[in-house]
Amino acid sequence: MKLRPLADRVVVKPLEREEMTKSGIVLPDTAKEKPQEGTIEAVGSGRYNEQSGKRVELDVKVGDRVMYAKYAGSEVKIDEVEYLILSEKDILAVVGTNGSN
Repeated sequence: MKLRPLADRVVVKPLEREEMTKSGIVLPDTAKEKPQEGTIEAVGSGRYNEQSGKRVELDVKVGDRVMYAKYAGSEVKIDEVEYLILSEKDILAVVGTNGSN
């Protein structure tokens, strides 16, 4: 990964968008909704807690599949691959875990 997010930010690779509806209708790019789910590719070192003087670890790790807020983050393209850089607070849930990290 050529990106190293800072503080409480993460780099997410969004899941591929659906090209076709369940009934077989092909969707043009303008009709597709932005994905709200992806895989974490890189994580920052955590936010700095000014009161304790220590870093607060993130609740997510590389490889986690997450759901995030619809219009969260900044889109970037590296080597023709699209990524999203967002703050940990924009992550809504980790998908497919049994509750333990």
